[in-house]
Amino acid sequence: MTAATLRLVIVQTALLTSSVTSASAQWLDYLDPTTPLTPAGKPDLTAKAPRTPDGKPDFSGVWQVEPPPPGEIERLYGKDVATGPLATAGDDVNLHSKYFMNIFIDYKRGEEPITAAARAAMHRPSEGGGERPALSYCLPTGMPNRWFYDRPLTIFQTPKQLGIFYEADGAFREIHTDGRKLPADPFPSWMGYSSGHWEGDALIVDSTGYNNRTRLPGGYPHSENMHIRERFNRRDFGHLDIDITVDDPAMLTKPVTVKVTELLLPNSDMVEYFCAEGEKDAENMSAVREAIKKAAPPAGTGH
Repeated sequence: MTAATLRLVIVQTALLTSSVTSASAQWLDYLDPTTPLTPAGKPDLTAKAPRTPDGKPDFSGVWQVEPPPPGEIERLYGKDVATGPLATAGDDVNLHSKYFMNIFIDYKRGEEPITAAARAAMHRPSEGGGERPALSYCLPTGMPNRWFYDRPLTIFQTPKQLGIFYEADGAFREIHTDGRKLPADPFPSWMGYSSGHWEGDALIVDSTGYNNRTRLPGGYPHSENMHIRERFNRRDFGHLDIDITVDDPAMLTKPVTVKVTELLLPNSDMVEYFCAEGEKDAENMSAVREAIKKAAPPAGTGH
């Protein structure tokens, strides 16, 4: 299923995640007249990337993470995960990044680059409210987890900042590109503090100031000293490549880098997302959590 088709499925069907309330977007079929087209009249996602008036690559648009190849989630996590409770139309675990459930899936089991303190902390409940993900308690999704979720996001770009509006829990993030430094002693927050600079056509973003109430995918803890560096590169009109490096000496034995690609949704937009009391996904999430624990380690040796 293509990303665009998935968005139509989300709008046309009732989301099975009962904590989410969505309404049909009014402009799903609107195509910006500046969109490059193929000879067949379709959006040309391989056309040259647009640029802003000051000559920088323009990251503006509605984006959604590129899903793994068919069968990849089952190969990495097992059939119980790939066809389990989260394999549902509009919220299919097979359409998330492979890092959505485990940021260390490229490593063999037992070889994850985490410290003894991190291993000990994994046996304690998350500060988000228990063993389940913070999102199941209507708390914000952590970073860099948001890049692995298949919910779309919208990027707004100005000469002095990038704004990212995430459909998942309706969160907003600001990346400053006006030359300011990161705060020396930031107040811990869910989204952290981000400052970026340009290296040619790549935007390099450094972020710190996270609280420790979320965990990395797979239940791995991070400290308030976690540092995330992102490298954004819009390779063409329809593809935004992002290298994500997580560094946290308290919890990681070395920095870990993963890569995702965001796909442009040229004639779609986001839908409303509200997390409210009375959510009914806890049982499903617990079932998936148990299935992931039993998943076989990947065949590859990792990075």
